[in-house]
Amino acid sequence: MEEVNALQLRNHLGEVLDRLEASGEPILVSKGRKVRAVLVSPRDFQRRFLDYQAQEDKQGLLDLVRSLARKKKEPLESLDLLRQLRGYRG
Repeated sequence: MEEVNALQLRNHLGEVLDRLEASGEPILVSKGRKVRAVLVSPRDFQRRFLDYQAQEDKQGLLDLVRSLARKKKEPLESLDLLRQLRGYRG
């Protein structure tokens, strides 16, 4: 597995991305002497994190459904409905 430091990545991003695409192997990104991140190809990301993406998509749909749902009003009794129609305040 290849490792590049943050300075190399910043200065040669295009080359690093080309190597990532060609090899398909993840590339470790270090800062100082510590690995801080890992670059993976989109194909690997989808394969490895499909469950995470599916959960995010599911949560997004649930949020959309909840935002579209209307609160149900309580049914009115016929007498109360007549009073409202005639303008009585009760």
